[in-house]
This record gives sequence, structure tokens and C-alpha cells, in this order.
Amino acid sequence: MTHEDFNKLLEDRLAKTRAVLAAKSQEYATDGDKLHNFKRAGALQGIHPAKALIGMWAKHLVSVLDLADDVARGDVSRLGLLDEKIGDAVNYLILLEALMTEPKG
Repeated sequence: MTHEDFNKLLEDRLAKTRAVLAAKSQEYATDGDKLHNFKRAGALQGIHPAKALIGMWAKHLVSVLDLADDVARGDVSRLGLLDEKIGDAVNYLILLEALMTEPKG
């Protein structure tokens, strides 16, 4: 992959990440807290919100691993899902960082 192709991929991913995280704020940010769902899920399970997020993220990570297995076997029939699954993984890591570094009030 050329530097130019990689830089385009990077810029496209960053733009998609911004768009999805902004859109999902409307859906998931109950009472103005972008991390509400993870905090609520953590409270339900009696675990830290970051651990709750990791549990939710696991489903997305399994999908990425399955796609990698497909590609390793030469099967690219489901490669159309890659953009969505990579986006999910990037977004969950950003949200995990937010949960782990959120200042305590």
C-alpha cells in the first residue's frame, strides 16, 4: 500500500469515526452523559463501566476475527462488512479510553 493510499484510508476512517460517534451520542447519551449506557450496564452487573464496555465490544471483536479468518482462507465474500466492523472496533476503543480517563467529579 502506498503512503497516499494509506493516508486516504486513515482520513476516511477518522471522518467515519467522528460521524458515527456524533450520531450515536443522540441515541445513547441519556441525560447528557455520552458514557451512560456503559455506566448503567456496569452498575447492572456490579462491574466497572470499562469492563461492561469490553463485554459489549467482544461481540464486535469476534466479528473482526472471523473476517480475518475468512481472508486468511482466501474467502473475501464477507469483506463488505469490514468497514463497519473496523469502525465498531475503533469506536469502542475510543469510548474505552473515555471511560478509563474520565475525571471523577
